[in-house]
Amino acid sequence: MNDRSNRDNGKPRYWEKKKRPAAQGSTRPRVFKSAEAPEGSENWQRPWVQLKYFTYNPAVFPRMLGAVSPDAVSGGLINVYDKNGELFGGGFWNPQSRTPLRMLYHGPEVLTEKDLTDSLRRAVSWRREDCSLDERTDAYRVIHGDSDGLGGLIVDRYADVLSLEVTCLGVWLRLKEWLPLLHELCGTTRHVITVDEGIARMEGIDTTQAPPSEPVRKVRIRENGVNFEVDFAQGHKTGFFCDQRENREKLSKLVKGKSLLDLCCYSGGFSIYSKLKGGAAEVTAVDLDEKAIDMAKRNANINAANGPLRIDFVHADAFVYARQMVRNGKLFDVVLLDPPKFVLGRDEEKEEGIKKYNDLNMLGLQCVRKGGLFITCSCSGLLTPPEFEKVVIKAAQRLGRRLQIVEMSGPGWDHPFLSTYPEGRYLKVLWARVLA
Repeated sequence: MNDRSNRDNGKPRYWEKKKRPAAQGSTRPRVFKSAEAPEGSENWQRPWVQLKYFTYNPAVFPRMLGAVSPDAVSGGLINVYDKNGELFGGGFWNPQSRTPLRMLYHGPEVLTEKDLTDSLRRAVSWRREDCSLDERTDAYRVIHGDSDGLGGLIVDRYADVLSLEVTCLGVWLRLKEWLPLLHELCGTTRHVITVDEGIARMEGIDTTQAPPSEPVRKVRIRENGVNFEVDFAQGHKTGFFCDQRENREKLSKLVKGKSLLDLCCYSGGFSIYSKLKGGAAEVTAVDLDEKAIDMAKRNANINAANGPLRIDFVHADAFVYARQMVRNGKLFDVVLLDPPKFVLGRDEEKEEGIKKYNDLNMLGLQCVRKGGLFITCSCSGLLTPPEFEKVVIKAAQRLGRRLQIVEMSGPGWDHPFLSTYPEGRYLKVLWARVLA
């Protein structure tokens, strides 16, 4: 959740790259080498690839793959057979990718291009018709990757703009056909496409061939009666954290007349809701990113039709600021922690991320007065809800504090996750009262 887009260069931005640290060694993985075709494969639906092991995870690594037919092409659809030679499903094939096979469908039928466009239609219909999101907001997730059977594609709608994040060659090659349909289904007219530089290299995505759009810089959105400005040149990921929509609304009903400390406030969503809708008496919003603080101030001004929103926006490191509050003995009725993704990988990277969550939660808990409300978030997909809950409970125990845990919430229904892909349950929000 904490990746950032490059700055606008003043030219029409049909796509934008995001920088990431250079990988060790070669920047491109080896092309997948096929095993010998098994007996009976001459009768299989071409092109095909065979699994060595059963898996329902949508991302399939080379070690899990056996033979592949010679007519399989990069970015094309491929039929997937299990180790017993039975048709297991279908997906995108890309032999040079770190995950050569991205499963889009599990079942005994052949996956077709029409199936993919049907998935697009179902995804939009779920948000607009079943969830009736247009009644509350014009900013929501339209397509949530693997959860909607469209792995490698994230699409958010912001007013008349579609913001797309592409991580798969198969998706990239179909954008020229899919985008007109998506605009028609969503009632939008413009788009911004984001491709990570490293992923573009590994997937073989030629970003110079992006579908054109009218230039997009900023757009105003509405959400539950609150207005925000999305700045695509300065923003995180696809522009705005619409996954916290329901949690922002929930917090606004719990802060009337109270003091709130919002650590890692980004563009001010929780703080502005709390002041504008919730009637919080005192709001302090902290973020290390100076541009995020500037955005938060602009968003506060946008919502100041009935007078200025008195929010103390602070440009500071959340850890440093919280330590200072602890030293000063400053306590708040409500403390909210919504940091960037701390767990960036498995093993050592996961342990390092857990330490950061522990440290921040220990600091945040020391800022809550007895009887106050503590809300802490994690957007790390590799950290399960039980693991995150354990981190928070241990932090409280080390401080001798006792929590009354009320709920573990997540994103809205426009951000579903697959039962076969628990890493997709990335956002976790733990709500607790501090009893002692």
